[in-house]
Amino acid sequence: NGIYWILNINIFISIFKINCFQYVAKEGDTVEPGTKIAVISKSEGGVAHVAPSENISGKAASQPSHPTEKTEEDKQTPKVEITPMTDKPKEYSLSPPKRSAIEPQLPPKERERRVPMTRIRKRVATRLKDSQNTYAMLTTFNEVDMTNLMKLRSDYKDTFVDKHGVKLGLMSGFVKAAVSGLQNQPIINAVIDGDDIIYRDYIDISIAVGTPKGLVVPVVRNADKMNFAQIEKEINTLAKRANDGSLSIDEMAGGSFTISNGGVYGSLLSTPIINPPQSAILGMHSIVSRPMVVGGNVIPRPMMYIALTYDHRLIDGREAVFFLRRIKDVVEDPRRLLLDI
Repeated sequence: NGIYWILNINIFISIFKINCFQYVAKEGDTVEPGTKIAVISKSEGGVAHVAPSENISGKAASQPSHPTEKTEEDKQTPKVEITPMTDKPKEYSLSPPKRSAIEPQLPPKERERRVPMTRIRKRVATRLKDSQNTYAMLTTFNEVDMTNLMKLRSDYKDTFVDKHGVKLGLMSGFVKAAVSGLQNQPIINAVIDGDDIIYRDYIDISIAVGTPKGLVVPVVRNADKMNFAQIEKEINTLAKRANDGSLSIDEMAGGSFTISNGGVYGSLLSTPIINPPQSAILGMHSIVSRPMVVGGNVIPRPMMYIALTYDHRLIDGREAVFFLRRIKDVVEDPRRLLLDI
C-alpha cells in the first residue's frame, strides 16, 4: 500500500452550521489511504462536503530511505478551513402567486326587458325543437351556375309581366326544379309514420317567408300541376298575406317539401332545419360572382350554393345527392323541363 501525505483539507459546510468537530489523526501523522482523520457532526438535513485543496499531492514521487526523517514539506500542519453560512436560506412559498383578476359583473337589471313571446314565435320554437328531437338530420351541398336562369328572366321579364301581370322571379324556377327532383326521387316527398313510410302522390311546396312577427311557411298546393306564371302569382299572394298577418291556418298546414331562401338576407351558406311533418328542405342562398372554369377558360359566373337537409332515417345519401343534382341540372339549363330530360 502506498503512503499519502496530508497537506491541506478544506471543509465547506453549506447552509448548516457545524455542531462538533473532532480530530482522529494527530498533526504530523502519516496515515494509510482511507484512514479516518476527523469526525464532523452537523445539524439535521445538512450536507457536508470535504474537498481536498489543490495542494494535496498524489502518491509520493520518491519515497525517503528513512520514514522517520521528515522534510520541511512533510512537517507542514494540515489546515482545516470552516466557512459558516452567515445568511439564512431564502424561504420560498409553495402556494401560487395571487392574481388580481377583475371579477365579471352581471348587467344591471334595469338594462333588461322581459316581453312575452308572440303566438307565432312560440309555435315556431316548439316546432323547430320537435324537429331537432325527432329527425336524424343531415345536410348535403352543391353549387349552381345561375347564368341561364337569370338570362331567361332578363330576356322575357317584360313580356312575362305584360301577359301574366306578375314579375318573373327566381323562386318559380326553383319550385319547378324541386318538382322535377321530387318526381325523380319520390322518397324525398315521403315521410315516416311509426313503423310505416307514407308516399305522397301529390307535391305541395311550402315556401318559408320571414315576417316582422316571425317565420311563416305558406303552402303552394299542387305545384306539380302549375306553370311558371301560376307559381309566381301564388307565391306573391301568399307573401303579401304573410306580411300583413292575414294568413289562415289552412294556408300553412300540410306541405310535403319546403324551400327556404336565405339569400334574400345575404346568407352565403346554411343548414336549414326540416319543417315537420316533412322529410327534407331545400336552402337557397346568395348569388355571388365567382371565377369558374368553362370550356377550359376561367370566367366570372353568378354562382349559388344550395343545401338539402334531409331525414337520414328515411333518405339515404345517394337519393339526397341525386335529388340535389337534379335541382342543379334544371336550374342551370331550364330547357330540360320542356324536353323532360
